[in-house]
Amino acid sequence: MIIGGPASQLLAGRVATTLNETLALCDYKTFPDGESYSQIVTQLDDEIAIIQSTPTDRDLVYLLQLLDICRGRRVSLVIPYFGYARQDKIFKPGEPMTARALATALNPFLQNGSVHLVNIHAPSIMAHFQCPIDNLDATALLAERVGSMGLVDTVVISPDKGAVAMAKTAAACLGCDSDYLQKTRLSGTEVSMAPKEVAVKGRDVVIFDDMIATGGTMAMAISFLRQQGARRVFLAAVHPVLTGSAILKLYRSGVEAVVATDTLDKGVSTVSVAPLIAKALRS
Repeated sequence: MIIGGPASQLLAGRVATTLNETLALCDYKTFPDGESYSQIVTQLDDEIAIIQSTPTDRDLVYLLQLLDICRGRRVSLVIPYFGYARQDKIFKPGEPMTARALATALNPFLQNGSVHLVNIHAPSIMAHFQCPIDNLDATALLAERVGSMGLVDTVVISPDKGAVAMAKTAAACLGCDSDYLQKTRLSGTEVSMAPKEVAVKGRDVVIFDDMIATGGTMAMAISFLRQQGARRVFLAAVHPVLTGSAILKLYRSGVEAVVATDTLDKGVSTVSVAPLIAKALRS
């Protein structure tokens, strides 16, 4: 049985269709005092797959409620977008490692289960789970969509060294070159980009990254590549977090199109990770 949390209802439906499994009917609401409420109306099977991204604190509460409802059953937990994944280190005294805290909170419900993540920002988080866990890679799905867009003399670019492996995977799928931009983070919201020479003049460029949050770094990369003579610049990302005016920043900087997956259900979520998740649940 597939249970879709409130943040992943469309994706859960797609996975259930792909697997030809029952999609549970659930009721989610918020009480007047702000507390969350969950009810699974459908009678539960012994084996459950819960699919719920956690972009907000409320979504984490919903996930804990669903796990509590399914307590005692074999649960495969799919977290397509894992919130707080960037809080995986302690930089100052008195700070929490929030990613570890969340894994610790989930572990008691997963003693007979497993966890499936999608392009987790910090793979080190996986060590905090006490059950079988895997990190599914949606890069090939994004590359397949990009390959159908009729691009000219394509080059794949990583916005920094952290996404080089993803860019290389995408380039291998597309049969094209890859490179990266030198980036220095000055603060949580300010980034400088070194004038690294990238052979992009007259070519269609696709920037690949695991997520787009505020859009500031990506907008800077797009503008830089356009200044270097890129024919067109596209953006492909697994997780379209897109806070605030991120989309406006991207298009104002000259992006041709944004392609993302449905780990988060946004307007740019045109590539589904349902086949990837369905394959993992089958195995």
